[in-house]
Order: sequence, then structure tokens, then C-alpha cells
Amino acid sequence: MLTFILKRIIQTIPIMLGVIFIIFLIMHLVPGDPATLIVGESAPPEVVEKVREELGLNEPFLIQYFHYIGNVLHGDFGLSYRSNRPVIDEVMFRLPTTLALSLVSILITIFIGLIAGIVSATKQNSWSDRILMIVSLIGVSFPSFWIGLMLIYIFSVKLGLLPTSGWGTVQQMILPAITLGLMGAAVVARMTRSSMLEVIRLDYIRTAKAKGLRENIIVYKHALKNALIPIITVIGLQFGSLLSGAVIIESVFSINGLGRMIVDAIKMRDLPVVQGGVLVASLLFVFVNLLVDILYRKFNKRTDAA
Repeated sequence: MLTFILKRIIQTIPIMLGVIFIIFLIMHLVPGDPATLIVGESAPPEVVEKVREELGLNEPFLIQYFHYIGNVLHGDFGLSYRSNRPVIDEVMFRLPTTLALSLVSILITIFIGLIAGIVSATKQNSWSDRILMIVSLIGVSFPSFWIGLMLIYIFSVKLGLLPTSGWGTVQQMILPAITLGLMGAAVVARMTRSSMLEVIRLDYIRTAKAKGLRENIIVYKHALKNALIPIITVIGLQFGSLLSGAVIIESVFSINGLGRMIVDAIKMRDLPVVQGGVLVASLLFVFVNLLVDILYRKFNKRTDAA
């Protein structure tokens, strides 16, 4: 297992270098001059040129890229153009909020998705199966910001039960976490149903039924364990979707997290903050994929060590 983990970690190195390259290239192609943004539109050309020289913006693209990688490896993500604070401080200040939102949302995704998928599979072609699959189709089809706005309208504006924005209290966490969680739950529910239907048709499940085992034991102890292999992969991918969805949801609910920081930085053309925020989010996604690979290997004994 240790060899497997080391191989996966080594494989993530070129992936991260590619991610940094893509992020850096996109930020390099974004219209606007960072030096002009820093000193202002009315600044003399010589002042703008001096700032460009100090920031290394006059150097060739590849030189800037390798210089940035060297700084990142030393924990230096640069300085924010807007606040002149280290980007790593800006990111680490907001990262816990986004992580908390994502973790609560993924728990909602797993709980609702697994329960809905299991019920649909064990009650195939029943009314509950049809209703759950229709709801999951709606959850997949509608964008997260629309679901968030509808939840705000119903539970905040009309019923006055929950706050419309902020983060910190349990009441403030409910709507944004449910908004993100429902998106992933719809996907997990459909995958759980499909995987469970394949497993419950196998011979050993029929044998267990013939022996008179209770349905709950057959479903949750025997069938679900073998059906989890593709479900784990989907849940890992959904965590990445939650991180990207947090960019929108944090803006909808005015949550001061990593996603909202990136959106605000894009509006202000604060390129170092955008690069740092996206890079940290990418690192989290790669780390989650590593955990998924480990769990996949644990549940699937047939997985090749290579």
C-alpha cells in the first residue's frame, strides 16, 4: 500500500505542474496591465514601466512561469495587487470556510445520495423509484445558483426561517450546504441505483435471500459493500465539483470563502490572488483524488498495484 501511495504522489507532480502552467497562461492572457492596475490609470508611463520591471512582467512568459514555480515551491505565492498582503495569507484566511462548506456539503451528498439510490434500487419501478429519479434528474439539470436562490426565496424571504447570507452559525450553514449537497446527491443517487441493481442480481445475493437473511442485512452488509466501488469514484469527483460550485454559492450567500475571494480578485484583476486561490483549490482536488484511489484499492482487491 505504501508503494502504491508513493507512486500516486509522484504521478501528481506533473499534473500540478500542468495545472500551474494552465493557470499562469490564462492569467497571462487576461486583458489589462497589472502595473496600470496597481499605480492607477492616471500614472505617468515611466512609473508604470518601473512597476512592470519590479514585478518581472517584462520578462518572457516561460521565465515568469519558472520564476513563479520556484516561488511557489518556497511557499511564496506573491503579493496581492489590491491589498499588498501575501497571497498565501489571503488564501489561508478564507480556506477554512470553503473547506467547512465543502465537507458539510459532501456529507449531505453522501447521506441523501446513498439513501435515495438504495431505496430506488430495492424498490425498482415503484412510485418511490420514479419520484426519486425524477427529483435527481431535476437536481442534475438545474444550476446550483438557481437552486440557491429558490431556497433563499422559500426559506428566508417567504418563511423567514433561515438567514440569507453569512457563515458561522448553524442556521447560516444550512442553505448553502444543502444547495451544494443536493447537486452531488442527485449524481450519487443515480450511480448508487445503477450499481446496486447490478449487485442485487448476482448469485450470492439470491443465495442470501434463499437462506432467509433479513433484507436489511442483505442490502447494507452484502450488496452495498460491493456496490461502493464505482460510488466512491463518483463521490470523489463530486468533491471537486463542490469546490468549483463553491465559487458561485459563496457569492450567492455572501460567504467570505476561497470561492468568493477568487471572484472578487477576478473583478479587480488581482492576478496573484486568482492564481493562488485556483492553485490551492487544484491541490485540494488532487489530494481528494489520491484519497479516492486509496479507498478504491481498499474496497477493490482486484485492483492492480501498478
